Amino acid sequence: MRASVPSAGPDPARLLGTWHLVRWEIAYSDGRASTYPFGPDASGMIQYTSDGSMSACIARAHRPALSGASTRSVPEAERLAAFESYFQYAGRFHTRTEHGRDQVVHSVSHALNPNFVGSEQVRNMDFSADGTLTLSASDDLPDGSGVVRHHRLIWRRKAAS
Repeated sequence: MRASVPSAGPDPARLLGTWHLVRWEIAYSDGRASTYPFGPDASGMIQYTSDGSMSACIARAHRPALSGASTRSVPEAERLAAFESYFQYAGRFHTRTEHGRDQVVHSVSHALNPNFVGSEQVRNMDFSADGTLTLSASDDLPDGSGVVRHHRLIWRRKAAS
């Protein structure tokens, strides 16, 4: 029996540039209504560079300004709200095809969440005829229920100015 060996993968040049978030939606295997982790109007950006670097950030829309000039000088509740309404990580990337799916692998070296550092974030990737890029992945709910979450992030390339 042969082991599944990833192929070299799709051309990473298709990813290069800056993409803006259209929507981050999570569907659930138990049929419950889809959710939007940072709301239906979240904003975000993902960048892929020719040297193999990537960076992604997503924020809840209409985040309130802090009451002070520095995060170090504002109340703890404000710092927590700022942390909980923003998501960011960066590192290296490469593409591959595995089990018939084109994928991008983000090797995380920097992240707002320290638990992401050192991880590989694997995303299935699909390019649509309308110019959007969909990155998707699935994981289990952390409550042990066996319910699977299906994350789907849709991105549109930034138009040249």
